[in-house]
Amino acid sequence: MNVIVGIIVVLGSVIGGFLMAGGQIMALIHPNEVVVIGGAALGAFLISNPAKVSIAALKAIPTLFGGSKYGKPLYMDLLALMYDLFSKSRKDGLMAVEADIEEPANSEIFKKYPKIMKDHHVIDFISDYMRMIIGGSMNAFELEALMDSDLETHHHHAAEPSHALTRVADGLPGFGIVAAVLGVVITMSHIGGPPAELGAHIGAALVGTFLGILAAYGFVGPMAILLEHRAGGERQFFACIKTCLMASVQGYSPQVAVEFGRKSMPLEFRPSFQELEEHVKGKKA
Repeated sequence: MNVIVGIIVVLGSVIGGFLMAGGQIMALIHPNEVVVIGGAALGAFLISNPAKVSIAALKAIPTLFGGSKYGKPLYMDLLALMYDLFSKSRKDGLMAVEADIEEPANSEIFKKYPKIMKDHHVIDFISDYMRMIIGGSMNAFELEALMDSDLETHHHHAAEPSHALTRVADGLPGFGIVAAVLGVVITMSHIGGPPAELGAHIGAALVGTFLGILAAYGFVGPMAILLEHRAGGERQFFACIKTCLMASVQGYSPQVAVEFGRKSMPLEFRPSFQELEEHVKGKKA
């Protein structure tokens, strides 16, 4: 929703100010300039990125028009899930949760949290490290170091789409200049024409520079920054999982381990101790 509002504000301010100054809206409409700038930017984008990064970036753009999935409800479900797993392993032994982590789709514990189940990266992360904890072959320091390395790799991959869009935003003003230069070339071919015709061609050339700069700083650049924020939200979510797992490995009770996770949540989503306790009890019912 914020993206749509932002686009409206950008376009409304720029075009509204232009019209207030006496400009004509048709003077800004030059499809050929859009083809030059957009096509060149797309081509450079495809050249500079591996196919998997290009596809990931293109798939990520539509998601920006909705809210982040890593909100308070998902965090609450995560902590309740971790509590259930830790409680079962503490009560019946670590081997009791082996079937749950080997086949989460068939686990009565995981089935209670469909929102978590939709994110296979989260499920894989929890299952992989619970499996290592059950194996008991690694101490807490080794396990934490492995988690950090794993998360660093994952976060680097998650940040690639935002970096790709940032590079496109950096190049758009240059492609706007390319479109403007082409417009000047066309203008020079009409140098002997009437002043009104020359003015129209020069205006069309300047629109190319305008469109390149507007697209870079008004749309593509902000979208790249928003993608970076979304990757940061994912990073915090996985950090919360890590905190819970490490607290459990270090021998804390399920309730305290989940409290560690609650303390690692972003402040805007963090529930009170009582609110989390009521949510966990509701999931157990």
